[in-house]
Amino acid sequence: MDKNVREKINHWLEGNYDEETKAELQKMLDNGNTEELTDAFYKDLEFGTGGLRGIMGIGTNRVNKYTLGMATQGLSNYLKKVYSDEQIKVVIAHDNRNNAEKFASIVADVFSANGIHVYFFESLRPTPELSFAIRELGCHSGVMLTASHNPKEYSGYKAYWNDGGQVIKPHDKNIIAEVDKIESVDQISFERDETLVEKIGPEMDQNYIERVASESIYPEVIESQKDLSIVFSPIHGTAVDIVPRALKEVGFTNVNLVEEQCTPDGDFPTVVYPNPEEKEALTMALNKAKEINADLVMATDPDADRVGIAIKNPEGDFELLNGNQTGVLLFNYVLSAWEKKGLFRGNEYIVKTIVTTYLIDEIAKSKGVKCYNTLTGFKYIGALMTELEGEEKFIAGGEESYGYLVGDHVRDKDAVVACTMIAEMAAYYKDQDQSLYDAL
Repeated sequence: MDKNVREKINHWLEGNYDEETKAELQKMLDNGNTEELTDAFYKDLEFGTGGLRGIMGIGTNRVNKYTLGMATQGLSNYLKKVYSDEQIKVVIAHDNRNNAEKFASIVADVFSANGIHVYFFESLRPTPELSFAIRELGCHSGVMLTASHNPKEYSGYKAYWNDGGQVIKPHDKNIIAEVDKIESVDQISFERDETLVEKIGPEMDQNYIERVASESIYPEVIESQKDLSIVFSPIHGTAVDIVPRALKEVGFTNVNLVEEQCTPDGDFPTVVYPNPEEKEALTMALNKAKEINADLVMATDPDADRVGIAIKNPEGDFELLNGNQTGVLLFNYVLSAWEKKGLFRGNEYIVKTIVTTYLIDEIAKSKGVKCYNTLTGFKYIGALMTELEGEEKFIAGGEESYGYLVGDHVRDKDAVVACTMIAEMAAYYKDQDQSLYDAL
């Protein structure tokens, strides 16, 4: 075993780590799990520009109490430097990953131990709702415990700033510098201050759903096509309640859930990967759609920031759309609807990433609307929205990796509002005896 790895293991065995961790580590040593131990300790799990992501387990290169504690202590130290004379407030949410609730609780421990007021979602919630809550509650930061669509062995930690967007420069590098300064587990405060931890839930859900529903452009068309047959799957994730509620709020009455995938489960028992980009992940939804002759299929990833859809072709078979195709349809629908309703005032814009189809730029140009292009990653779309807030009017944003946003209620991709708007779009075309396939 490498000397550096052995030293790190000894440090964990002798240091201020809990007995359960030490016993498990000793057992791995006794069993001669050299390869596994080497991978777990050969480097430190890096706090990158957006946070942490890695395999769960014991070790410096794993997601666990101590690596999350280090990240949160570093973030706390930075927040206290930036907001030295304020009562700092943060929001914490988690998805359906194994250990997600436990990890979220540890993050709350560390924040509160550092004198920071924590709004703690009472149970699993989508990433976009975390972004919404940061803005709604006037918080300085937020953390989402999620590994998005990664395999079940993974967990992650996404850090957000006061605008509801993921941290970008200079904050990302400054937080990393603070995390890197922590040399020992003894520098992490784990003692929760219960007086600083406040549970949130139903009221925030309602505010968020109402805000999502307010983006509807053609409520009269939804009323006309309210029985549009929709199949929806949350793929065992956080959208299980909130997407059906949002669809109901805007007026859809015929939403059919893929029941086998409606139990939140970090093992994702019905799929290989919980990724709506993969046809395999939508197999059950497609089968249900064929069975009931549905109009539209939608499925979201575990933290409900991305959505994949399937539409019916002229032969009556369902075809999965890629992220560019869905984006083109959605941008075109929203801009055309704004045009027909006379909503343009001359300062509107849309935004996409540079790797997303330039057909969207052409559509915007044809409507006289500005289209900005950002670096790859929705955090750059969010940052531009914050920069232009109050000067120009944001309509929609998107990227080819299945992430979309309509409305400025959050600073991240939002599959909840994407689902309501995609359903409205399908209803609009159906009302004109057209399909989404025709529109495409």
